[in-house]
Amino acid sequence: MSGVTVRVPAKVNVQLAVGGARPDGFHDLANVFLAVSLYDEVTATPAETLTVTCEGPDADKVPLDRSNLAARAAELLAARHGISPDVHLHIVKDIPVAGGMAGGSADGAGALLACDALWGLNTPRAELLDICAELGSDVPFSLVGGAALGVGRGERLTELPVGGAAGGAAGGAFHWVFAVADGGLSTPAVYGEFDRLNEGVAVPEPAASPVLLDALRTGDATALAGALANDLQPAALSLRPSLAATLAAGTDAGALAALVSGSGPTTAFLVKDPESAESVAAALIASGTCRTARVATSPAAGARVLD
Repeated sequence: MSGVTVRVPAKVNVQLAVGGARPDGFHDLANVFLAVSLYDEVTATPAETLTVTCEGPDADKVPLDRSNLAARAAELLAARHGISPDVHLHIVKDIPVAGGMAGGSADGAGALLACDALWGLNTPRAELLDICAELGSDVPFSLVGGAALGVGRGERLTELPVGGAAGGAAGGAFHWVFAVADGGLSTPAVYGEFDRLNEGVAVPEPAASPVLLDALRTGDATALAGALANDLQPAALSLRPSLAATLAAGTDAGALAALVSGSGPTTAFLVKDPESAESVAAALIASGTCRTARVATSPAAGARVLD
């Protein structure tokens, strides 16, 4: 096989409930993921050794060494099957880099699926998900897509219905605008700030909101807007106060709701229809509070091999 290309989506956390720090340094989560129609593509081709290349917006910020999750995915998969990870991985970025939309995790899941197909391994899906969980908390969802509740570190998934259909199916569509900020935010730094802000506070056990899950199930954008929540948002705003102006610009332009996406600094705006999405995106760009704004819909399918 000359090469395999996999398309893999970004995500938005429509609810991110965060518990207190665990002894291992992680936090228990109730993380409601929704895959959105911004994609990276990962192409795996035969090579004499493992190499990674990248193109697209902010490609210069993507590590090309063995710290890249795509490279680590190839190494872990090869180790499971007792083979050498001799592959060239080329990433075409369209998901914001270090933006809280799981772009790195998407590349890990994409590389895993691409290498599995290239090497003809036919690894069982459950084993692929185990490797994803070893790579990182968000990687399993990048493989699954659609909508899902992640617990533990976020890696243990239960798929959720959206708009009366399964999360990955073409159920009810939600419309989004994502405002891309200058520079990134370190996820560990945001969690560290969360711990600092909650020092001495009894942090409740994280739990998914029944109201939010029902809004997803029924495809009700207005109800979903009222239930969006991100426990990391105060920490992200503490580290990057300028995000408050972006959030205000989007809501002033007519968004149903706004929140920081994951650990940020990308901000997400839920809108009622495609026309509203274009209007809010234009207003955000005109406001000067973000570098650019992207329109997307959800749910989107998880990692898929392209013909």
